[in-house]
Amino acid sequence: MKTRAVRLYGKNDLRLDEFELPPIKDDEILVQVVSDSICMSSYKAASLATDHKRVPADIAEFPIIIGHEMAGNIVEVGAKWSHQFKAGEKFSMQPALNYKGSMDSPGYSYRYCGGAATYVIMPQEVMELGCLLKYEGESYYEASLAEPMSCIIGSFHANYHTTMGSYEHKMGIVEGGKLAILAGAGPMGLGAIDYAMNCDRRPSMIVVTDVDQKRLERAESVFSTTEAKEKGIELIFVNTKELEDAPAYLKSLTGGTGFDDVYVFAPVKPLVEQGDKILGRDGCLNFFAGPTDTQFSGLCNFYNVHYNSTHIVGTTGGNTDDMIESLRMTEKGLINPAVMVTHIGGLDSAAEATLRLPEAPAGKKLIYTSINMELTAIIDFEEKGKTDPRYAKLAEITSRNKGLWCTEAEQYLLENWSLS
Repeated sequence: MKTRAVRLYGKNDLRLDEFELPPIKDDEILVQVVSDSICMSSYKAASLATDHKRVPADIAEFPIIIGHEMAGNIVEVGAKWSHQFKAGEKFSMQPALNYKGSMDSPGYSYRYCGGAATYVIMPQEVMELGCLLKYEGESYYEASLAEPMSCIIGSFHANYHTTMGSYEHKMGIVEGGKLAILAGAGPMGLGAIDYAMNCDRRPSMIVVTDVDQKRLERAESVFSTTEAKEKGIELIFVNTKELEDAPAYLKSLTGGTGFDDVYVFAPVKPLVEQGDKILGRDGCLNFFAGPTDTQFSGLCNFYNVHYNSTHIVGTTGGNTDDMIESLRMTEKGLINPAVMVTHIGGLDSAAEATLRLPEAPAGKKLIYTSINMELTAIIDFEEKGKTDPRYAKLAEITSRNKGLWCTEAEQYLLENWSLS
């Protein structure tokens, strides 16, 4: 079986190759990858290469396939798994294996398994750990986005609160509480808003901040304050860029009591410190953003830690249960992961898009591996449609869907683009 894949050979050395996959073993599964969304973690792996803890030392000779937010179809099943999986079934995958203490993970460590490819082989440990997940939804992109959504879901489960007078910890955000999402108009922040509005522990207030007015306006166009009100939630968007005292203003929105749960979605020192300042009693700050600086730090008010029981947690990724929750909520239409997506492209654009991710953060870049297509912002479909009617059709479809990617757009794309 021939495959096309984006492979890592060294620091910032990504190449689109075509090569032959070996026949699968009895304990492996061959899959067709249809979609793969690009994660900042892939950029970190590409830029660090063998200095990355998950990347093998011999990639110059045996390159690995990047990408881990994948979805597609099962093609061939080894005998060991024939009772559990069938050819033709859709799949998603939880890449955080932690198999027998190893940090190896699809998209970082495997020669024949990664999302930026047309066909890959699932190693037996993926199935052994229950990380190859069946998906019964209609579209592939939603299954790809289940992985980043699972990271958000995991962070909501990881927050905790205390009970005065006892040592009991209550896991999760405060139901009916006040929630702040700082730097929240980016892709993961939008996913967090979506989950917070539709999960089983909804807050009574969600305050979303950012310093980019265009991103905030897009967020407001996606999430209606009226719809939030119908769910019993006061949804507020705030541009903190020009505020003289942002913490004081944000805290005033709560009546001065502060927030029960604060999420920080950018590794910026003043932002972390801002989050600490707006915590209420027993407030939990979740540092969601992953820094590249190993010495990254910020000031924390330890008076409040002692007397107000404020505390900090950090999460990196979700677990398989979080992934399953994401898939099931998506299948039922309870969440819409498309809120994270801003760009669409083919496999030929994946390498450059990965290496340039910090230069063009925007939202999620969604790659369809069976086609060639320049990475294109959804908002640019209309302009490109002036010379290519296919883009005009995509513009028409997405405009009917709040400017968001959707199943109809995916189906049209897969039917009208090719590798040529």
